[in-house]
Amino acid sequence: MQEEKEFIGGDTNKTDVSESSVTRSTSDDFEANAGEDANEKVLPVDGNGNEVVDGGFWAWATVFGVWIVQFTGFGYTNAFGVYQDFYVRDFLSNKSSSQISWIGSVQVFLMMSSGIITGRLFDKGYFHRLMWIGSALVVFSLFMLSLAKPGKYYQILLSQGIAFGIGSGMTYVPSVAVLAQHFPSPHKRALVMTLVASGSSLGGVVHPIMLNNLFHGSTGFANGVRASAGMIGGLLFLVALPLMRTKYPKVTGAPTTTNTGAVNSKAMVAKFFREPVYIACIFGMVLVMSGLFFPIFYIQLDAVQRGLNSTFSFYSLTILNVASIVGRVLPGFLAKKVGIVNLVLVFAAGCAALLFSLFGVKTVGGVVAFAILFGFFSGGFVSLLPPTMALQADSPAEIGARIGIAFSFVGLGVLISTPVDGALLTKDKFLWWRPIVFSGVLSAVGTLFFLYARYGLGQRKKAGWKL
Repeated sequence: MQEEKEFIGGDTNKTDVSESSVTRSTSDDFEANAGEDANEKVLPVDGNGNEVVDGGFWAWATVFGVWIVQFTGFGYTNAFGVYQDFYVRDFLSNKSSSQISWIGSVQVFLMMSSGIITGRLFDKGYFHRLMWIGSALVVFSLFMLSLAKPGKYYQILLSQGIAFGIGSGMTYVPSVAVLAQHFPSPHKRALVMTLVASGSSLGGVVHPIMLNNLFHGSTGFANGVRASAGMIGGLLFLVALPLMRTKYPKVTGAPTTTNTGAVNSKAMVAKFFREPVYIACIFGMVLVMSGLFFPIFYIQLDAVQRGLNSTFSFYSLTILNVASIVGRVLPGFLAKKVGIVNLVLVFAAGCAALLFSLFGVKTVGGVVAFAILFGFFSGGFVSLLPPTMALQADSPAEIGARIGIAFSFVGLGVLISTPVDGALLTKDKFLWWRPIVFSGVLSAVGTLFFLYARYGLGQRKKAGWKL
């Protein structure tokens, strides 16, 4: 049941090879891997014709390196609620909450939307270049942010919004996609991807605590940002980047090839958008993610404006991200028994329901309960998105492109939704019910798209209830 087929990836430790010397499993075999356990025995092969198996020293070293990338990249983005609160009440008090949220939304947009380019570059073998250049830009952007002056909106937008967004975007999708090379079995890959996603949650715990204490203590804004930049730079350049490896030989030339001939990038993208399930997943991701960033950006400001204890308010975002760690890790252990797409549905529906529950959150206990539950469900949802996209690939060479394209649309949704939240909230009189309804409806509709995708993918793969 095996035929030869090229398997594209990147590795700086190996020489280029010709297309004739590279093999990969057929798309039928790869798709079979997404089914029952018996089919998972059919694994792809590397450039030397050797069967690729899960794990190994460098595979797990790469997992740890990617975990750190998530901690320093997406994890820092998860701490934007601290900046939102600080900017609204102090550093950029001359700007509205909607204008300030554009900084965070541009950052998220560029981080995710860069995937439409970086996903294809990863597939062509530029993983290490993307990681080193992107990491350097992340650290540089934070040092530039530390030089920003109070009230100078454009300085913060350029450094924190644009430069940090581009830098983290160069590393985000490639760091997630490289895991598929080391762990080709779908359920093991899902487990590893969810474990790695916990890095961004822990980053959302550590960074807010650190920044809140530095900004509101004797250190101040400038030195506080420099301290966080130094920590991030050390973790990336001394630990993460030396540990990460790619699995397959670098292949020169842009086209992806199959046993039926050459297929260029445009043809690959056109193929994706002829798949109703893929389109439904993208709509679902965009809508649910657009809704769930509202609490991440505004929960600390909400707690402060409701007159809750100031010390507790500073830790409200931290509580959410602590719960998110559990939410990101647990699905990896359940995916094989319950199904990846089934879990996505559960977590998406949970996010939608919890967003509407914000109407009743008015006390410290209510904020704690909401933060724990929403952190769990939102963390689980985010961690399952890359495995869901990878599950639809007809060959591993498509994984980077599928994830990158999907996240580029997600970034566009977040770019628009969080400033809309701020505009609905208004500056002079905080009307919290407006963004609550807006975010809740987005997530609820997104859940319906995932329900359709679950049905369509089940028909396509002829799978039972466990998908």
